[in-house]
Amino acid sequence: MKTEPQLTAGEQAKVAWYMARMAKRNLAGDNVYQGDLIRKVDRIFDAAEKREKNGK
Repeated sequence: MKTEPQLTAGEQAKVAWYMARMAKRNLAGDNVYQGDLIRKVDRIFDAAEKREKNGK
């Protein structure tokens, strides 16, 4: 099972902001495109994982 990497305070704030935007878009309807926000959140987690792997 893959564990989630530790996020910095800035990364946590960005993820929270993007999740709030996703929720707002979801209120507009189920057919609203959210792929761009999902990619941004994935990029944040990938960067945090890479940072942990490099030991920084």
